[in-house]
Formats: sequence, C-alpha cells, structure tokens
Amino acid sequence: MKEESLWYIFINASLVNNFVLAYFLGICPFLGVSNKVSTSIGMSGAVLFVMTIATTVTYLLHEYILVPTGLNYLRTITFILVIAALVQMVEIILKKVSPPLYQALGVFLPLITTNCAVLGVAILALGLENSTLVKAVFFAISNSIGFALALIVFASIREQLELADIPERMKGVPINLLVAGLLSLAFLGFTALV
Repeated sequence: MKEESLWYIFINASLVNNFVLAYFLGICPFLGVSNKVSTSIGMSGAVLFVMTIATTVTYLLHEYILVPTGLNYLRTITFILVIAALVQMVEIILKKVSPPLYQALGVFLPLITTNCAVLGVAILALGLENSTLVKAVFFAISNSIGFALALIVFASIREQLELADIPERMKGVPINLLVAGLLSLAFLGFTALV
C-alpha cells in the first residue's frame, strides 16, 4: 500500500478495497447474517470491536515479540490463536461487566472467531507503508466500517427482495449471489476516488 494520509487509508479500506466485496474475506457472515438489517448492525458492531482490539494486540505482539525474537514465520498461527483468545476473553468480560451488551453482541462474538476478515486485517495492517500502531488501528477501523457498510446495504437489499416477484429458481442463494456480485461492481466505481 502506498504511503498516504489517514484519509487515503479510510477511503481505500472502506470503499475501494472493501474486504468483503474486493477480497472476498468475511463472506460467511456476509451471506449468513445479512437476512435482516438489525442483525447486520449487531454483527457490524461486534466486528468493529473485535477487529480493532485484535489488530492492536497482534500488531504489538508482532513488533515487540515476534520480530525481535526472529519468529516471524509463526505470525499466522499466532494471530489465529490471539484472535480466538481475544474473542473468548471479550465474551467472558462482557458477560460479567455488561450483561445487556453481552446479550446484544453475544450471538455474534462466536461467529467472529471464524471470520477470516479479522485475520486478514491483522496481517495486512503490518504491510502498510511506514506502518505504525495508529495506522494499523485506523486501517482496522476503516475496514470494519467498510464491512458494516457492505453488510447493511446487502441486508437492506435482501429485505426488499423478500417482497419482490422473483422467479422460483432464482430465489434464495442464486439471487443473493447475483446481488452480491452487482454490489461488488457498484463498489468498484469508488476506484476513481483514490
């Protein structure tokens, strides 16, 4: 990624190179949790929370433990373990500290453990030009906003499709994949912004 401002990182991560629509990371929750806008908003909030914390912890772990000790080759497996542990810790802490928030996010937290977008952001944040912790965290926040935008737009389209007169053979998965492809093409139009 080019050395650019935080604004460039935000536009590039959330719109132009949207993880779901450009890299196809996080497709499972994108297709599985997008039946209703309300569940999409809940999943988006959980992804924002976990992605930001996971990127912060994995960045610090990489820079201050893996690189100095020469264990870079363990990056992926270490990040997977850290993300899984973080999700479990967040779930336990939320259950004790804030039961209403746990009730709101509790359903979505286990889904995030297997969301490859969280791991993808953590790894790609290290590849930013002149990478710093601030840039990595901003990159994570920008990507989670892009994930939320794609998920909520897709969920609202799916809600409208429930009311539409669609041929029987196109209902369900075929129309959802078609809409996801068209949404991906629509987001491709943001390329001119960067």
